[in-house]
Amino acid sequence: MIDIHSHILPGLDDGSKSLEESVAMLRMAAAAGTTDIVASPHANQEYVFDPLVVEQKIGELQAAAGESPRIHFGCDFHLTLENVEDCLRSPGKYSINHRGYMLVEFSDFFIPKNTGELFSKMIRAGMHPIVTHPERNQLLQRRLPELEAWVSQGAHLQVTAQSFSGRFGNTAKRCAHELMSRGLVQFLASDAHDTRWRTTALDEPMRYVAKEFGDEAALRVFEENPRAALAGVPLTSTPLPIKRRRWYRFW
Repeated sequence: MIDIHSHILPGLDDGSKSLEESVAMLRMAAAAGTTDIVASPHANQEYVFDPLVVEQKIGELQAAAGESPRIHFGCDFHLTLENVEDCLRSPGKYSINHRGYMLVEFSDFFIPKNTGELFSKMIRAGMHPIVTHPERNQLLQRRLPELEAWVSQGAHLQVTAQSFSGRFGNTAKRCAHELMSRGLVQFLASDAHDTRWRTTALDEPMRYVAKEFGDEAALRVFEENPRAALAGVPLTSTPLPIKRRRWYRFW
């Protein structure tokens, strides 16, 4: 499995607090079957994002933890006007492995009306926006048509794997199922912050997704699409083969 969203770098944001905790998070990921993981510290008004510091921290953590899993560069990019202007000037600054795919997080209190326009500018500049955990955002939970429109224009969606187990509440769980059932989810990731509550373990979520939506769908969102993001190449355009259980309704 390949995890494209985690907060494993110590001391850079609200994720890992120490090198020891970071190493433990990586060992937990490796034990669960993760071969590659993207370190994606926040870039927002609270946390300053410095690519050089991120690269340095990745090197230090990889040396301390060993070769597996392999750590890759990334950023949890918050969609603000200042950030968008900066990423348009430097398209590789915030993206995964500097190759175009970029995690984009929205505020829980405000979704810009011109988001589609901003995504269009980013896509024209060679970037591939990946909207992170829309199932956990109280505003996006109610805006599935907008999410569908963004995916249609070339953006992608990443759901947090633990949402399927109810870790973030029943509404997030139902929304995660609905997004998967509609074939809108391109990535599942841990968004790990620690070793206890928001961990790097993806083995149980992968088994759950395979059972509920099929083996091919699980392979696509946990391995094939994340590998494409690491390499900066297009995702497969074949729709996800979805099977669903009708024990819930989102609306």
